[in-house]
Amino acid sequence: MTTSIECELPLSPFPDHTQLPDSDGTFTNNFYKHPQSLILTDSIGPVLEKIHPDGQYAIGQDCGIYWRETDPPEKGAEAPDWFYVGNVPPTLDGQIRRSYVLRREYISPLIALEFASGDGSEERDATPLSFSDEGKKIKPGKFWVYERIIHITYYGIYEIATGKLEVYNLINGSYHKMQPNAQGRYLIEQLGVELGLWHGTYQNQTQLWLRWWDTEGNLLLIGSERAEIERERAEIERERAETERERAEIAEKAQRDAIPRLLGLGLTIEQVASTLSLPVQEVRSFCDNL
Repeated sequence: MTTSIECELPLSPFPDHTQLPDSDGTFTNNFYKHPQSLILTDSIGPVLEKIHPDGQYAIGQDCGIYWRETDPPEKGAEAPDWFYVGNVPPTLDGQIRRSYVLRREYISPLIALEFASGDGSEERDATPLSFSDEGKKIKPGKFWVYERIIHITYYGIYEIATGKLEVYNLINGSYHKMQPNAQGRYLIEQLGVELGLWHGTYQNQTQLWLRWWDTEGNLLLIGSERAEIERERAEIERERAETERERAEIAEKAQRDAIPRLLGLGLTIEQVASTLSLPVQEVRSFCDNL
């Protein structure tokens, strides 16, 4: 038998991000998580810059969200593979964030994503914080912590092996599984973007990736893709300018070639200039050089 509890009161002022561990001693368990996080962060940057022109937002990538005080401290944290929280400074007192301490900032992330290496059971674990009959605390599941304590508005679980994506929306304190649209994507309304799956190559890996789209169905591009499009546009402009230059050279040569023919027909210099829309002096100079 276990006894469920909803929250605990801190015994002392909660430590800040510089006083808490930024790692639990484990390491990333696959080669997918790092590049996947980079894609999400890179491509949504322009959107967040428009929403937060003052730059007041933070993105965490496998960083701890501390939600309760424990011993050791890291047992009171969950570390989503990727999360975004708005209206908070990206640094604290000029220092890079080591973690996100919810009980000091009080603003919950809008969205958190987990990239599940297994079948997603750990990410769907809704076990509440509770005590066993022996009085030992039972570790709560991620799903329960995100839903009941941290109150993350959107929670996405992506099973890497199967390519299955689920997104939950927090409504009246409870998670509700969202239904994808016709394109298989999920609307994150507050950001004006959709989250879905894209098959392609990134950092030498060809597979399914989580990507963002705008609400008109346009893929949000990463920096290298934006740069490639700019290169293509520049090349098209260069070719257009080259074509215009060649066309102008051809037209100029045709005008010069027409001058002696028109003069041979008996037209005066003034008549030739008028016919070819050239200055009289230019036609006269041409005649002087014949």
